[in-house]
Amino acid sequence: MRSSAMRDMMAITARPEVISLAGGLPDTSAFPAEAFAAEMDRIAAGSIAEVLQYGPTEGLELVREQIARVMAAEGIGVDPVDVTVTTGGQQAIDLITKTLIDPGDILICDAPTYPGALPTFCSYEAEVIQIECDSDGMRVDLLEQTLDELAGDGRKPKFIYSVPTFQNPGGMTLSLERRRRLVALAAEREILVVEDNPYGLLRYEGDPLPALHSLDGGNFVVYIGTFSKILSAGLRIGWIVSPPPIREKVVLGKGGSDLCTSTLTQDFAAHYFAAGQWRDYIDDLISIYRTRRDVMAGAMAEYFPHGASWNKPEGGLFIWATMPEVLDTEDLLAKALTRGVAFVPGRSAYVDGRGENSMRLNFSGVREDEIIEGIRRIGTVAREQLRLFETMTGTGEMRLPEIPEREER
Repeated sequence: MRSSAMRDMMAITARPEVISLAGGLPDTSAFPAEAFAAEMDRIAAGSIAEVLQYGPTEGLELVREQIARVMAAEGIGVDPVDVTVTTGGQQAIDLITKTLIDPGDILICDAPTYPGALPTFCSYEAEVIQIECDSDGMRVDLLEQTLDELAGDGRKPKFIYSVPTFQNPGGMTLSLERRRRLVALAAEREILVVEDNPYGLLRYEGDPLPALHSLDGGNFVVYIGTFSKILSAGLRIGWIVSPPPIREKVVLGKGGSDLCTSTLTQDFAAHYFAAGQWRDYIDDLISIYRTRRDVMAGAMAEYFPHGASWNKPEGGLFIWATMPEVLDTEDLLAKALTRGVAFVPGRSAYVDGRGENSMRLNFSGVREDEIIEGIRRIGTVAREQLRLFETMTGTGEMRLPEIPEREER
């Protein structure tokens, strides 16, 4: 087992004086308090005995129906019978891995990949192969080459895991051409693809692309979704859409893990989505997050050192930044924490130590003024490290302008 980079910092970033750009936190303060109170009043008045009881392992029927409706908003048609409700998207990753992986089995994922998935893959002793990404997502040509090399050795991966839309941590989106080729490869070689899609509805510009599940029809694509980013992370509701043979084993595995997902939170979510106002809330989130993304990008342009680069994702919650090669972001994080700011270093998104000068930055969970101040502090530390490198090596190549100090908050 290996630890998650986000969990390691949880205690530190929970301190109010720390500006956390580390976690993939939604802004739950935007959720209307009156809507929450109305749902709680409804539960207390009419269904409290039911929601305080155990529920079916595969999930309440009503919530599975609403999950199908939410997926339909992205053009993904599914039968609620094929949905298994999980305790968050993280449990969905765990259950799929537990179902499919024996020690030594191969699985393939993006490089970089979701930092929370790697500890799960490693805990089941999988051999993880990562395929390089560029601005259009996973290099499917390199994936095909890797599959050929494995086949030549008589080996085959159990599944390919990807976050194709507004990828965590990289922010990139898999192009339509690559989506079609990935789905075709899966069918040709009879390899499962696990599509993790937490962010698809959080699009700030550009045209939506079809989900892998839609292109495949659910034959070789197993789909993971969650309400954590579009409603509440604290409800801990995710789901898996899978063919019947996989679903049967997933449900068995879930029964051995937690019997069932909280019936209280399932009931809350089911009736909230059934009321039909959820799209307005997502529109509010999109407006908030778009502004914060732009504020973060502007602050990075102002405060990050020369030689740093970053993307501007069309949606999702993260910006992936790369510092000059001489900087190690794990060392940078240690110093940034002393200044009261946190981020996720890039190494946590790889199994082989790559990403040493990269970082994942979250813009959704903090106010605009905190984003600016957090980026300023990271930029200050980075510049200090670069000056130290210049002094130690005797190079004169990195003449960096001073950044005026702001009052600490």
